[in-house]
Order: sequence, then structure tokens, then C-alpha cells
Amino acid sequence: MPPLHMVPHPPHAASPESRAVLLVPICNPGQAWGEFLSALQQQDVPPHQVIVLDSESTDGSAQAAQALGYTVQPVQRSRFSHGGTRQAGIDQLSWGAEFAIFLTQDAILARPDALHQLLKAFDDPQVAATYGRQLPHANATPIAAHARLFNYPAQSHTVTLQDKAAKGIKTCFLSNSFAAYRLSALREVGGFAPDLILGEDMHLAARLLMAGGAIRYQASAHVYHSHNYALREELARYFDTGVLHARQSWLMDTFGSAGNEGLKFMTSEMRHLWAQAPQHLPLALLRNLVKAAGFKLGHWSPFMPRAINQGLSMHKGYWA
Repeated sequence: MPPLHMVPHPPHAASPESRAVLLVPICNPGQAWGEFLSALQQQDVPPHQVIVLDSESTDGSAQAAQALGYTVQPVQRSRFSHGGTRQAGIDQLSWGAEFAIFLTQDAILARPDALHQLLKAFDDPQVAATYGRQLPHANATPIAAHARLFNYPAQSHTVTLQDKAAKGIKTCFLSNSFAAYRLSALREVGGFAPDLILGEDMHLAARLLMAGGAIRYQASAHVYHSHNYALREELARYFDTGVLHARQSWLMDTFGSAGNEGLKFMTSEMRHLWAQAPQHLPLALLRNLVKAAGFKLGHWSPFMPRAINQGLSMHKGYWA
């Protein structure tokens, strides 16, 4: 794959927000949608265009977005996929956007400069994609809060393909819950893959790195985003992650394993809970066992009946 062609911005170029489109996939976001829209309206500099990719919502969320002047693009719920739906939104842009920002419906912009801070990452012409810091929601459990603190630290960093020797598969970590892409770089590597159960962000980040781009973690750009998963949901989420690894083995072949990352996470979690909420330690240990079981079952998914895979999965439409 040829190196990405990165072009520095001219000295007096318009603000990056004026060259950016924000795309938000939704499906019945519920009461949190009002908070999402309010935080978006409070941005110091709004993006040039906001497109809501609506999978047949019935809770009035699409109408609320339209009332604010945002574009609503219908998506058949049965045809939704994390990569395909996002790529379809990009493909239908009718103007020359340079950057695409993605938020999930439950990621609330934490500050009025959140989008501006995220897009500042593109001041470096090598940066092909960037993602921001995710802070736990106010209702996050101690376990959920630690996951955000561990994966989204206070220090920014930039990675390139050369970092894979030290970081392994963690090199291509990136979250579309709050991320942005240089569209020229995205298009040069073929955009989002449409046929993934999840991990479309990591899959694209890997290809951007292989093409010579850099991935920037922009810790100054903040959203509130966390999940209080039940054990059954945790099993399903890690099952789907195992499915991704089983079907996209080239990621591990190219970048290597996560090494000791899992052990580092568990050690950090135990220390955090011991200091903050020791009563959650037994549940955390059980949760980690469930995660490991789900991941292993996902690896076995090519050899299991589709009905069982669908029953275990969080994204059941993938198996339809």
C-alpha cells in the first residue's frame, strides 16, 4: 500500500470545524439525546454539517435533530453495520469536507471546545485519525469508571506503525465513540470495512498506520461516555471481540498480541477498587472471568452453529 499523501493546511486556512462534518449513528437514544443535542449546540465553533444516521428510531430523536437544522439520513435497521453505515454517510457527502467526526449517541461532549480540541490534532499533517478522552458518566460504577481512566489517560500521545513492537495490537486502539478522520487518508485506504461485527475503528486505524499515517490520542478533547454493563452484556461484548479477532487474524499477525495489557488492566483495576470501592473486588474478578470466557467463545465461533453465535452475540443482526 503506498504511503498516505498528507498535505499541510495553508497558513490562513479556515477553521477545521468549517471543513468538518459530524456523523452520529442513532437508534432510539432516549432521554440522553436531549443532553447530547444540548452539548452539541454549546460548542464554541460548530462543525459545518451534522448528519444523524437514524436506524428507524421511534422515540422522536430524529425529529428533534431535524428541528435544530441537522440532516437526518435514514438507515434500515436490518442493514445497519458499524462500518457500512458510517461509510455510507461519508459517501453521500455533497461538499468537499476534509474531516469526518464521529460520535455515538451516548457520548456527551464535556466542554464547549471539545470538537475544536479534537480537530487540533490535524495540525500535524501526518495524523490520519484522532480520538478524544472519554470520561465516565456521573452514574458510572467504580468498575466502569476505572475502565475509562485506564484506557483514556490524561496525557496525549501519537503512534505510528513503528510503535507496534512495543505496543502490539494496542497500537491501533481508537474509539469511534469520539473520533475524527482526515477524509483524504480514509479514502486512500478504502474507508470503513462494511462486514465487521464491531471494531470498525480499530480495523481502519490499522490500515491507516500501515499506509504511513499516525493516530493521535487527543487528551484535551473530552466527552462523557461509559457503560455499566451487566455480566450477560459483558459476555456478549467480549464474544463479539473474539469474533473480530478470529475473522480478522491479519490484525494479530501484523501487530502482534496485546502482550501484558490484560494483566496491566487487571492489576490497575484491583488497585483502583481496593482504594476506592473494595466491595466491588469480587464482582470485578467475576467480570474478568466472564470477559475471558466470552473472548474464547468468540474465537470458537467459526466452528459453532449460527444460532448459538447469534444467541451469544451483542450484535445479533450480524448473524442474520
